[in-house]
Amino acid sequence: MSVPTLAPARPKNNAKIAAVSGFVGSALEYYDFFIFGSAAALIFGKLFFAPGPSAMLLSFATVGVAYIARPLGAVICGHLGDKFGRKKVLLITLLLMGTSTFLIGCLPTYTDIGMAAPILIVALRLLQGLSAGGESPGSSSLTLEHAPERKRAFYTSWTMSGIMFGIVLSTLVFIPVASMPEDQLFAWGWRIPFLASAVVTVIAFVLRRLLEEPAVFAEVKEHHEVVKVPILSLFRHHWVTVLRVTAMSLFTIINTIINVFALSYATSVVGVEKGLMLTVIAVANLAAVAMGPLAGMLSDRIGRKPVFVTGLALQIGMIYVFFTALSADNIALIFITGILLIGLAYTATNSIYPAYFPEQFPVKVRYSGMAISLMLGLLLAGFAPVISELLIGGDKANWVPVATFAAVACTISAVAALLAPETFKTPTALLGLKKSDPRRNAASPTSAPVDADATTAKAQA
Repeated sequence: MSVPTLAPARPKNNAKIAAVSGFVGSALEYYDFFIFGSAAALIFGKLFFAPGPSAMLLSFATVGVAYIARPLGAVICGHLGDKFGRKKVLLITLLLMGTSTFLIGCLPTYTDIGMAAPILIVALRLLQGLSAGGESPGSSSLTLEHAPERKRAFYTSWTMSGIMFGIVLSTLVFIPVASMPEDQLFAWGWRIPFLASAVVTVIAFVLRRLLEEPAVFAEVKEHHEVVKVPILSLFRHHWVTVLRVTAMSLFTIINTIINVFALSYATSVVGVEKGLMLTVIAVANLAAVAMGPLAGMLSDRIGRKPVFVTGLALQIGMIYVFFTALSADNIALIFITGILLIGLAYTATNSIYPAYFPEQFPVKVRYSGMAISLMLGLLLAGFAPVISELLIGGDKANWVPVATFAAVACTISAVAALLAPETFKTPTALLGLKKSDPRRNAASPTSAPVDADATTAKAQA
């Protein structure tokens, strides 16, 4: 038995800095990522593709292109993050996202350069996907490893609240843009949200530089235990966990179905005014910003599974209710059901996964495991608008197949979550370790984060 030692105390504000940086960095990075989705639903089909019935389908496909690049970004960022540190990679992802978004705002259109226009926008969208592949997994892993033992879900939930706030920002920006006269909108107005990303990228970069590497990762480096090729170790020893977490992440199709497909469906089929539908999305996501930390706190008290699965059950029912309200063109019901679906049901699940997913992997492969599993699952989310468009076919008013598609994905996520281990009481140093793993008994107490409210750390044999 090893001699007990006290864990070195870390600054009390370390977890808070990580949470705030995760919120702001994710908000600003996903502002960049999601203004593309709004533009694809409202503008790109007319500007970057040859006129015709397939223009909207191709525009939706550009949204999915980023999700193809996300797994590659997850592999690259996960490898670098598990070898060299979380902070450095998060700075790189931020700069990559900001630069590619700014350049999208500078692109000439199909009228100007023909087929080169869609090629360029797809290339820049791929760069956005590479960045997004490492953003939330890295932020979640870093915040988790800084957080106090029994408050991990609360602190990591701020990363998801940041992402939802980024969606709010991107949507709010498009409300005045979408209300512009069409000649101005398609001539130059649509570029404003993309060019503005230069400012927010600088702000986020400055905040990200305040981050420190977590003590649990620093100890791995100090003891020369860093895995040479994290992805090989991940699939050799944790492939079942990768499959399970991938299945658990399929519920994220709700996000793109609402923020991209439903936006187009409401404005082009039902006839809802663009600005009004964007307001619905903004309000629903703003409710999610407030709901996220509350769901995280509840999860820290009663467990990950109850909150995660309850959210999925609510989503399965609410997706049908939301589209019913949408097809009826009832503005009050659209607002209420949108808030309940996104602000409550989706957030109950979405705000938990930044803790629940990385908690299932050990520190040596945590960034890679979280990133690769999540991005594989998000592939379906990326192409959900295209799949939804194909499901309704010629009958544009038939939303039932789309709602059923979303419900099936949520059901698969619920089954996978029920098969996953409960992790909310597991010490941070032991997360992801199998019961047979000798490191569970020999785990260094210095690996476990110190509760910011505690004056001394508990010693472990």
